[in-house]
Amino acid sequence: MEKLAGTLPKAELHLHIEGTFEPELIFSIAERNKIKVPFASVEALRAAYEFQDLQSFLDLYYAGMNVLRTEEDFYDLALAYFEKAHAQNVLHAEIFFDPQAHTARGISFDVVIEGLSKAVSESKKKFGITSKLIMCFLRDQSAESAMETLESALKYGDRIVAVGLDSAEVGNPPQKFKDVFDRARANGWLTVAHAGEEGPPEYVWEALKILKVSRVDHGVRSLEDADLTRHLIEEQMALTVCPLSNVRLKVFSHLKQHNLKKMLELGIRATINSDDPAYFGGYVSDNFRAAQNALELSQEELENLARNSFHASFLTDAERAKYLSMVDDAVKHWHGLNRQDCCQHD
Repeated sequence: MEKLAGTLPKAELHLHIEGTFEPELIFSIAERNKIKVPFASVEALRAAYEFQDLQSFLDLYYAGMNVLRTEEDFYDLALAYFEKAHAQNVLHAEIFFDPQAHTARGISFDVVIEGLSKAVSESKKKFGITSKLIMCFLRDQSAESAMETLESALKYGDRIVAVGLDSAEVGNPPQKFKDVFDRARANGWLTVAHAGEEGPPEYVWEALKILKVSRVDHGVRSLEDADLTRHLIEEQMALTVCPLSNVRLKVFSHLKQHNLKKMLELGIRATINSDDPAYFGGYVSDNFRAAQNALELSQEELENLARNSFHASFLTDAERAKYLSMVDDAVKHWHGLNRQDCCQHD
């Protein structure tokens, strides 16, 4: 079953491009840009990836991205992710990026999006992966800073499919960004938001009612609220769940305690994603396999997760139908191999 978890075609909907920054690439780009990394080696940096909570992760996360300076850097970062995603049967990716984390360092918005856009284009040609960019606002910064970032992004409207909300959740409720999200929707962008990871179910309600999100990122604490759980099921509101991330950041102490299987049993449109895979120990298929193993997910549940990823995406109906057909073909192929194995063992 773990093999099926890895080979199913899938979309990835919760992926921070800065969170794919592997230590080897950090050192390589640092050397190119003549920037000193505050770790003696790749191994020393990787050894630092033990986090007590979301904030301890964010501190290292922002330190790592300090070496990103040029369009080429952002291109190399994104293309390295696409190469790994291709190897894990990702057919479509919707990728978060954090412009404020770069403009605060004196890197222009134009440099960031031009580099990422080139990688998006190249990945389609090289790997056949379709992708969309989602611009996130850092919720621990001001709403005014978010609005300034939105203004900078308007001329790139055709390259950005949605805006999102990430970074330190506790103490930064979604309602803080109501005006920014209203402006984004008025300019034709969809909206998503991290909510219900460390923050309470009330944050999920705010994301739904005030920010009018099209899907909820994380949302694992939603099940603490029966009315919210019922609403998610009735509306088929997708949750972009990140199992390995949730364990590494102590949202759950062990993957066996994760509520992903419960979500599927209840009929919630849950998806599996990798969040910040360079820091959390695995890309999307690694998350599929780990969740399958720890939660004993059935074949039907794995297939459901793969289909959910496309249903929850911002693809066109035609694109979605094409990818769902590829999932069906992969499932049929899997059944065929299983029948063949059974016959050989008889």
